[in-house]
Amino acid sequence: MTYLETLQWMFAQLPMYQQQGASAYKKDLTNTLLLAEHLGNPERKVKCVHVAGTNGKGSTSSMIASVLQEAGYKVGLYTSPHLKNFRERIKINGSMIPEEFVVDFISSNKSFFEVNQLSFFEMTVGLAFDYFAKEQVDVAVIEVGMGGRLDSTNIIAPLVSVITNIGFDHTQFLGNTLEAIAGEKAGIIKPNVPVVIGEYTEETKPVFTAKADACNSAVYFASDLILQDYPCGLLGDYQLHNKKTVVQTVEILKNHFIISEEHLKNGLLNVVANTGLLGRWQQLRSKPKVICDTAHNSHGLKIVLNQIQKETFEQLHFVLGVVNDKDMDDILPLFPKQAKYFFCKPNVPRGLDEKILQQKALEFGLKGKVFDSVSEAYAAALAVSSEDDFIYIGGSTFVVAEIV
Repeated sequence: MTYLETLQWMFAQLPMYQQQGASAYKKDLTNTLLLAEHLGNPERKVKCVHVAGTNGKGSTSSMIASVLQEAGYKVGLYTSPHLKNFRERIKINGSMIPEEFVVDFISSNKSFFEVNQLSFFEMTVGLAFDYFAKEQVDVAVIEVGMGGRLDSTNIIAPLVSVITNIGFDHTQFLGNTLEAIAGEKAGIIKPNVPVVIGEYTEETKPVFTAKADACNSAVYFASDLILQDYPCGLLGDYQLHNKKTVVQTVEILKNHFIISEEHLKNGLLNVVANTGLLGRWQQLRSKPKVICDTAHNSHGLKIVLNQIQKETFEQLHFVLGVVNDKDMDDILPLFPKQAKYFFCKPNVPRGLDEKILQQKALEFGLKGKVFDSVSEAYAAALAVSSEDDFIYIGGSTFVVAEIV
């Protein structure tokens, strides 16, 4: 198969949460453990950092990887989902996995995948570990896909575990209380492996402390740090929390790697150049100012919407789209009523019809027009905006993916 044929096979034949949602979710690690054994357990041949959390996983993972790159190490980075290109998920020092490696991996293991009915995510995790092991990376930063305890990445024995924060997202899988969700995320805490908690609440802190105690693991609460001002290539207000998490994690990693203060500073400053991360308070234009961001749940959107209110503008415009399993009663009340809305459907099977979004938004006093695509909605927003206006594009990772 060619690379494009390989991707089509992966996307079409095997469940893919990015496309399908709940039907793609696997509730145990059986298949992942089978695949790891089949591949010769490549995850055991790589030093890892494991990153979970409701929001900020991608930013935090990328910043840690960038710092390690600045320190001169060969760094693998596994993240999900991708925005534009499947190969964004698996990188070494910012370079995406070669198409040839993807083709060869699928071709060599295709019958195993079919017999054992592996999911898209399970086989992609196997691909990442196999690639990092064969390329002999010095360290790999591994982002959890969803949750933690039952996530396919949770077969590694990391140098440090990281949990960025806890908020309400994927509640149909992870639970509908902060304590329950924290319990799932805390599933990445391993015996005698230190864990960094980025942010905590009075509901979640006892969950983390109890799990760390049970595992005899040192626990560090990064939000308690008093941090000097480190300039960062990622500009959203929420990156302050992520930077604290990274600084605390790097302190622990100094037990395994040589990392200077200069490496830390340059890693944070050059994170976009070093890793290619997109869609985090990313500015696309200046007149009018256009910002896109992948925030998609109430925890993340509250911070982003608060940051928008700090901006100076004549008129505020939202290009807004969501997926069909989003709890709109949770997120729509957060949006300002005085803004103009351009409702659209992201081009994935899970995308919510723009007319349904418009009708639901109207219940919360949000008024706007509907458009057949994200690009049409964005073009319409630009057409009616003055140079002093502000346009925000978001609501879903998939909306941002069609613009960046």
